Amino acid sequence: MKVSVALAAYEGEAFLGAQIESILAQLEPQDELVVSDDKPGGETQRMVQAFCAKDNRVKYIEGAGAGVCANVANALTHCSGDVFFLSDQDDVWLPGKRQAVLDAIENGAQLVLHNALLTDVALNPTGETFFGQNGLRRGVVLNLLKNSYIGCCMAFTRALRDAALPFPKGLPMHDWWLGLLAEKDGRIAVVQDSLLLYRRHGRTVTGQEKEAFWRRCWWRVFLTWHYFRRATCAMPGNHV
Repeated sequence: MKVSVALAAYEGEAFLGAQIESILAQLEPQDELVVSDDKPGGETQRMVQAFCAKDNRVKYIEGAGAGVCANVANALTHCSGDVFFLSDQDDVWLPGKRQAVLDAIENGAQLVLHNALLTDVALNPTGETFFGQNGLRRGVVLNLLKNSYIGCCMAFTRALRDAALPFPKGLPMHDWWLGLLAEKDGRIAVVQDSLLLYRRHGRTVTGQEKEAFWRRCWWRVFLTWHYFRRATCAMPGNHV
């Protein structure tokens, strides 16, 4: 089974090297790490291309400069695996992440969500976990009210990737969209173990707490509309 890691980067050179090294330490020879750089021409491009020169599992592609969701979609489109892991540019994979996820996929899951240790900028654990801070809800309605899914803690099958793309224009969060589509069939595995060091710093792109109330309401209307439009289409069969 081939694993593809889709990493969306944007001026990520401060922490990207440690993340790439932690991912490559777990990938098999047939796997790949696809880095989509949303601001090419800088130090991030030079860093990733240096990894490419040393390891043919690493692939560098240019993003369109159209934001996080478009950059993630670009990375996923260029992935060729059977199972897709999403990756941020500033976290660190903990040992056993790849195998724990694949075990769940092989047991019938279409999407796997695992826990993560929250850390400060220097990767010192804060004593909190993603599940402990965010909670965990199952079902479409509860996840429309509050999203339980975060991309860096997710992996999914080719079937779900194909069902989710193309992302609806104006999508607020790619992980929210993927989680909702996976909830349609409910083939979701939750791994309580923390398989990631989730680095929190001033440029972390996550959460919706700071968004205006009207915008958060609009997002839910938007996602409901697009979910029911996409959910009426048959979900492709599991390709793994």
